[in-house]
Parts: sequence; C-alpha cells; structure tokens
Amino acid sequence: MDPVTHTLSGMLLMRAVTSSHTQRAQRLPLRERIIAGSVAAAFPDSDVVLRLIDTLTYLNWHQGPTHSLVMLPFWAFLLAHLFSGFTGRCYPWRSFFVPACLGIMIHILGDLVTAYGLMLFAPFSTQRFSLPLVFVIDPWLTAIILTGLVLSTIFPAKRTYAVVSLIGIVAYVVFLWMLHEKAMQVGKAHAAEKMLDQQAVSVLPQPLSPFNQMVIIHDGPRLHVARINLRRNTLLKCTDSGSLLCHMAAAYHPLAMASWQSYSLHDSRSPEYAALTHEAWQQSVLGPFRQFARFPVLDSINHPAQNICVWFIDLRFQFPGLPPSFRYGVCREKGNSPWYLQRQRGAFWID
Repeated sequence: MDPVTHTLSGMLLMRAVTSSHTQRAQRLPLRERIIAGSVAAAFPDSDVVLRLIDTLTYLNWHQGPTHSLVMLPFWAFLLAHLFSGFTGRCYPWRSFFVPACLGIMIHILGDLVTAYGLMLFAPFSTQRFSLPLVFVIDPWLTAIILTGLVLSTIFPAKRTYAVVSLIGIVAYVVFLWMLHEKAMQVGKAHAAEKMLDQQAVSVLPQPLSPFNQMVIIHDGPRLHVARINLRRNTLLKCTDSGSLLCHMAAAYHPLAMASWQSYSLHDSRSPEYAALTHEAWQQSVLGPFRQFARFPVLDSINHPAQNICVWFIDLRFQFPGLPPSFRYGVCREKGNSPWYLQRQRGAFWID
C-alpha cells in the first residue's frame, strides 16, 4: 500500500479508538495520539533505506523485519521513546506505546492484503504471507479513509464517522475478496479445460479498477496468464491517440473474451536458445532475483555487438503499456566469459 494511505489509516484508527474517556485515562491529547499513530503507521516503510545498499537487497528485505508481528512491540517501544523525547518528556513513553502499536499494526494489515508478501515472523522466519486483494495504489480505499477523516474534522466531538469509515474499509476488503474468488473460479475453469492443476491458480489485483484482475496458472516453468475485467461486457476501445490509461484499461478483457497468453522461463525457439536461457537463469549472480521473483518469466534476449544479455521479469510488476519494473538479466561477452548481473530501469522511481 502507498505511504500516504498508510499514514492516513494511522490517523483514522487513532481517531476511531480515542474517546474523551481514553484521553483522560492516558493523559495524552488527541492531537498527539493522532500524530503518533500516523507516524507509526508510516514507520514500517522506513526499510526503503535498504535501497542505499542496492535494489535487490531492498526487494528481498522490504516488508521484512519492520513488518513483523514478532518485532512489533520492539518497534513500538522504540517509537514511543522517540515520541516522548520529541515532546520534551512532557508525556511519558508509556502514553505513546499503544498508539505506536496500533499504527504499526494497521500498516501491517494494509500490506497483508497486497501481493508483495510480509515476513510476519521475522527474524525467526523469512516466509512471506499475503492475501492479494488490494492493488498497491487503490484510490477507492484511500477515499474511504479520507471521508472518515474529513467528517471527523468537521465534527470533532464525534468519533462515529471514523468508526464507520473503518467498517467501510472492512466491507470494501470483503468486496475485493469476492472479486478475487470470482477470478479464481475463472482460472480453475480454464485449468480444468486445459487439464492443468487447478490448485496452481493465482490471482493478483491490478491497477485502475478493483474489477481488473490477473489470473495466473502455474504449469512447470510455463505460466498461463489472462488479464480480465469482472464487470465489463464488451471490449474497451481507445483511439490511436487515446491516453495511456485508456490503453492500459483496454488490456483487461471481459470474461467471455478472456485472452490467455503463455510465458516461460526458457526460450523454446530452438534447443540452443533453451539451453542458453536455462544456463542464464541458473547463474549465481541472479540468485537474489530468483529469491525475490514469485512469477519469473523470460523477458527478452539481446545480442549487442560484443555481448549477449538474457533478461527476466516478475509478472507481479509487469503492467500493460509500461516497461516492467525490476527487470534483471545476466550478460556475458561472446564465448565462455563469466556472466555478470545487469538491471534495466522501469517507469517508476523505485525501479
């Protein structure tokens, strides 16, 4: 989830759980509780500093220890002391501990329903967990949060609007889960028709609309993929000069017109190409990318004058009309020279 929505969600949660009785019991004014909750809700994404090492280190450890349920009390303890210090010790750190816990928790919950995956039990386990229901930027979800915050500002004596907004978020996520299940059934039906494993179906939320979904069926090193729109009944048509957003939206077809495409890790044009891509994928310098990629596929093979490069992408970060994010490859001089790692930038600064 994007940092702005995380921060707003922390503000909304603190407004929803803070009553006049709570303020008296905690001796911490509402403004300080909201500030603490919003900063804590943004804190887990401070792991972006790993980009200073390199992008693959960041990708493999993003949503790691700072998003861990095990580490949550430690981070809240640290933030509570920092908040208390910033106020000149006017309020004891214990007054900030619960707001910090709640802020970090709502951040974790927000990221848990995206496709990236969280190390919930770091440092004891690096296993990632996710329920991919929400695209990383969802304007509808952000609008629900903003509505609750605006109404709570207009009517500061009542926290009802913030509570209703939180209920609205839960209802929206349930709606997204229903769309996810519908897309799963589409994938399982296609898998059954093609005699593929129905348990190998995955669904990822897509940009622009909650009805846009990407259905993926694992078939060994091959992936069968359909980009669908669960609401539209006809193909969306764009003029040649239409906007990028229109062309992106048009790539998601109605269910009755779903277009399935196959992607693979290996180039099947010839035994030589197949052997080349297999060798490239197994290179040790590509190990961090293999660790990161959940749906890896071959992107392209380049033959410059002096060397050869084999490029791979993760389908989680490939969207219609945009260059893939986090595109990595291995290159070598012609002959038997060693392979070395290369990266191609995508459309966003985080690439």
